[in-house]
Amino acid sequence: MPRKLPAARKTLAPKTLLLALISSTALFQGFSRPALAADTGAVLHGQHKPHGHRPAADASQKSATRNDPVGKSASAPRRKKNADKGADGGNEAIIVTGTRSSNKRVRDSSSPITLYTQAQMERTGELNLASVLARLDPSISVSALGNDTAALTSSIRMRGLSANEVLVLVDGKRRNITGNMAGGTTPVDLNMIPAGAIDHMEVLRDGAAAMYGSDAIAGVVNIITKKTDHGIHTYAQTGANAYNGDGWQYLIGADGGHKWGSDGFVHISGQVYHTDHFVADNKSTRDHRWTATSSWPANSNKIESTPEETRENLSIEWGKDVVEGLRTYGLITYAHRHAEAYENYRLPGASAPTTIYPYGFSPLETIDENNFQANLGLKGDNLFGFNWDLSTLYGEDDDDIGVKNTYNSSYAKIYGYSPTTTRAATYRMAQWTSNFDMRRNFNVGMATPMTFAMGAEHRLEMYHVGAGNDASYLYGGTSGYAGISPVSAGTWQRNVWAGYLDGDFHPLKHWDLDFAGRFEHYTDAGNTETGKVTTRYDFTRRIAIRGTISTGFRAPTLAEEHYSSLSVSPTGASGLLGANSAAARAIGASQLKPERSTSAEGGIVLEPIDRFHISADVYQINIRDRILAASSIAGTSALEAIQASGVDIATGNGVSLSNIKANYYANAASTRTQGLDIQGDYRFLLHRYGSLDLSMLLNLNRTVVSHLNTNIFNNPFANAQTQASAQGVPRSKIILNAHWDYGKWGVNLRETRFGSYKTLLTYEDLAPSSVRYSTTTFLPFENTPVWTTDLEVAYRFNKHWRVAIGSNNIFNQRPRMVPAVVNYLGPKIYDSASPLSMTGAYYFGRVDANF
Repeated sequence: MPRKLPAARKTLAPKTLLLALISSTALFQGFSRPALAADTGAVLHGQHKPHGHRPAADASQKSATRNDPVGKSASAPRRKKNADKGADGGNEAIIVTGTRSSNKRVRDSSSPITLYTQAQMERTGELNLASVLARLDPSISVSALGNDTAALTSSIRMRGLSANEVLVLVDGKRRNITGNMAGGTTPVDLNMIPAGAIDHMEVLRDGAAAMYGSDAIAGVVNIITKKTDHGIHTYAQTGANAYNGDGWQYLIGADGGHKWGSDGFVHISGQVYHTDHFVADNKSTRDHRWTATSSWPANSNKIESTPEETRENLSIEWGKDVVEGLRTYGLITYAHRHAEAYENYRLPGASAPTTIYPYGFSPLETIDENNFQANLGLKGDNLFGFNWDLSTLYGEDDDDIGVKNTYNSSYAKIYGYSPTTTRAATYRMAQWTSNFDMRRNFNVGMATPMTFAMGAEHRLEMYHVGAGNDASYLYGGTSGYAGISPVSAGTWQRNVWAGYLDGDFHPLKHWDLDFAGRFEHYTDAGNTETGKVTTRYDFTRRIAIRGTISTGFRAPTLAEEHYSSLSVSPTGASGLLGANSAAARAIGASQLKPERSTSAEGGIVLEPIDRFHISADVYQINIRDRILAASSIAGTSALEAIQASGVDIATGNGVSLSNIKANYYANAASTRTQGLDIQGDYRFLLHRYGSLDLSMLLNLNRTVVSHLNTNIFNNPFANAQTQASAQGVPRSKIILNAHWDYGKWGVNLRETRFGSYKTLLTYEDLAPSSVRYSTTTFLPFENTPVWTTDLEVAYRFNKHWRVAIGSNNIFNQRPRMVPAVVNYLGPKIYDSASPLSMTGAYYFGRVDANF
């Protein structure tokens, strides 16, 4: 039978085969109930036995207990029992996200939540955690391309909203954000967390600001770390894009646990990651400035590329009982990154003497980043009958931005020389957060005891912008990226105080009702009250409905208020000014104020037959005063605003005044996001031929601007291009997954459909002069729908060794190429907002060893 499978795959296309299997569900209803599979892949199943070094039931039980925000849960024995039963019958892992109760499973959740296991993450073939999530969850997207510093930091978006509107937790504790801007946000960079330290992830797609505070407008990603006290897991993976032959990547890591006495553990994880530059197909990236008599190759401009990056990650976690009923715990993570991204090619003699760069040069923008966070906590079982948790954490992200292979010709004319390597800026974001949480069950005469929780939080946020070297910003700045001047440098901070109440009731046996309320005080943004009402009713064990109404609040980040940067191109410059700076106010900026949101969601949860689960949820998210990049202005006003920030720009020598632009962040508009999430999974029991897990995940999403705000000159903050960018992601994304587990073999097939995505692009250097570099007239462009295919085949030699080979995007699908009139200088052949990577097919191999 197994030998015939390859021939079958040749007969049917992957999508056709997968849909046929889903449609034939009823044929398998008579199969017996399963034992726990060796490596199940059902997306919504909370339990499986991963490739790792410990039983899944043991790992899940420990994660659910030790990540309980308010102490050891009395339901731990029940979790162990459920875990041992396997994926069938609704016996999934206990979740800790989106609820204050201690015994809710994925299927029981009143809010849409999905649990992704370590085995599922490994099967994506991705080496970066942000990319892993985008492969697994259709509501999550990452930017496939980036410009300037945005290329050096990773960020995720949920339901098309900003990365700043997604809250990331690690073991239920707030994760610190980056100091560097990525796509107009300062998000949590998930790639700075060692992947080997992660047991599973819980993704809550629901407004949760009333539960967790600011940022949780689109949803929450809660990363649950491993807490095993035995075993060692080592892994290595490498791969590259076979079509271009570049973009080589590798990842080497290990994690392991050890007992600490009879009632404690220590778990250590570490990894090293590296990727080379990937440069877009050089047959399609001819520079517009090249002629047959040029002394430099036509494909010298490598700006359409991914950064080269080397990253080291480390985490140390521990937990130990102090006395009976009192436990101490902690987690320390550290990561260092060095990355380099190409900037536009400079022609020989145009920006530097040929004695220094005889063949021209491509500046490299660099980042040296250190990210660390230390969490310390103490939790107990009984404080006036309450379980309690007292914790404090300090997290910091330090970024040194530099430029290599550069030159400042105006500086050289005055001082006789120019450095070719400079430090352009320093960004540092730090957060010190302390929490006290309490929870207790009360018998109030309802069907089941009420869960009551309350808590308080204090957060100190500190942001620092440091000036670059003199040569980086004086007299026009260095080529590629100009430095920050002392005028724009500074240090800012604020305090945030918060308190919350949460009650989970069961007025009837099958009716769950959860109320949450939160008060927050920002020393710079004032007071806010947010609330959330969530309910679920189970008509039978197979049919339930659920719904949520909530309000949200997001204060502008300190970076949105004060971050500034200046990119210098061969024909112009683009300046991002601090929103609260005098330079930004000169072109219309006003003081940033908080975003406020109202969300409504409703859904149905079905289990038509055993092992077949479906959920469908519709949602609407209204955001008032949403913070977006304001429309750019160009010409003399932009030049004067940039000069007011302390940076001079030398015009002439190919630099066009109409291509000098400036903008800032503003409460530009109010938006309305509407969408639909559908998820389904089914396990086929194939008896002696193993088991087959099928899943389908769909996200439909649309964001429209419902109101435009005006600047201090009474002009709209947002032009048509800004409004189009508010959509942010394709309006649909579908993920179909099939995982066949047969003895020592495992085969995973994934089909992903990216829907159409429409945007407005700026006319560039080849456009007619009437629209060239225009900030009011744009070219409509659509990335058409595309399917991608991923395949992984794995073999487990024994309980210690497992190998896997695979490919993502086997058929080498890439974004649609843009017309020449919106392709700056020639190499920018793709829309930078495309969610589909330009790298095409990626082939990889992985080895796991467990001892």
